[in-house]
Amino acid sequence: MPFEQVIGQQAVIHQLVEMVEHNRLSHALLFSGREGSGALALAVAFGQFLVCQPTPAPEVPDLFGGVSAISSGPSYLSPEEVIHTEVWHRASQYIHPDLHFSFPTVTLKSGDKPKSSMFMDKWRVFLKENMYGNVFDWLEEIEAGNKQGKITGEECDDLLHRMSLKSYESAYKVVVMWAPELLGKEGNKLLKLIEEPPPQTIFLLVTEDEQQVLPTILSRCQLVQVPPLDHASLAKALIEQHNIGEDQANRIAALASGNYREAKQLLKHTEDDWQGLLKDWLNASLKGGPVAQVDFIELALSKLGREKQKQFLKYFIHLIEQALRLRLLGENQVIMTESELVFAARLNKITGPSQQQALMQELNDAVYYVERNGNGKIIFQALTIKIFHIIQHRQQIAV
Repeated sequence: MPFEQVIGQQAVIHQLVEMVEHNRLSHALLFSGREGSGALALAVAFGQFLVCQPTPAPEVPDLFGGVSAISSGPSYLSPEEVIHTEVWHRASQYIHPDLHFSFPTVTLKSGDKPKSSMFMDKWRVFLKENMYGNVFDWLEEIEAGNKQGKITGEECDDLLHRMSLKSYESAYKVVVMWAPELLGKEGNKLLKLIEEPPPQTIFLLVTEDEQQVLPTILSRCQLVQVPPLDHASLAKALIEQHNIGEDQANRIAALASGNYREAKQLLKHTEDDWQGLLKDWLNASLKGGPVAQVDFIELALSKLGREKQKQFLKYFIHLIEQALRLRLLGENQVIMTESELVFAARLNKITGPSQQQALMQELNDAVYYVERNGNGKIIFQALTIKIFHIIQHRQQIAV
């Protein structure tokens, strides 16, 4: 994908292009950005940009015993120029011979020794359709079931072999490695390669959690921080790519907090009445007693499915955040519908700032457990009890 198709991140793109233009490119970059920020999209776009750069002109002896380069065209092409080169089509289809990918895989058949090359067809589809997805989305794409994805020792051996070969046609040979935090001890096989790669070989590692990357690999990379998407860029992408109105795009962008993947998930559930469900849950939690709590969790919350459970909890977090902004900054500084504004004002009446912070902490913990496939019924039962105790001294809630 060309840089212009990357959502936002103009400062990072400018930094990357300048590295190449002024010949300050490190041999290993680590793109670190949380889910939905576009770290993978940036790394892939940068890899395509690199393999479309012209090969340096060869040096030949001159008549006076020195050397000179044979003039063969420009030594650098801008992002606008590379998309008009002959090699761009191959790069844009992820089939350029000097653009390599490495990513988590699973064993699909007993005795298999999985490598990225075995999954390339599905990987190309994933990049075209779900560039802002996470590892969970990728494992669903390859029908991994409950298996945990990882970058295997066999993958490391294959990568060592591929990098020992000369480049085919590009000035650079580029490796995009996604989720290096899923490298086990096998990752130590790559230390020498990453520290002293063959000439013009560039490693682009992409992670959502740099703290989980092997320290020995982390120390060999130049860090490229990818911030969450800004509200304006995210809302603009939703309007242009999903044909929705500005008000709806702004609302979803506010809920997604800079995460494009999350925004697309929210868009799928725009018809869900999260506010009504939340009102019923709070009434059951604060007024109904233990029996009403258990019944509501059993009949409503536990049957939502993991993705909807997560969206519901994040919606509650968003309302609490907006309630805090409403309390401190006033109505002009919140992005909510009229009914949500009324709900947030009522929430401010029954909880103080310290209680709201405690609620957000518990809700974020619940999201963490849902994402890791915890039992929904147990998670919501525990959360309901905690919510009751956090606000028990102000139980009356006008919903």
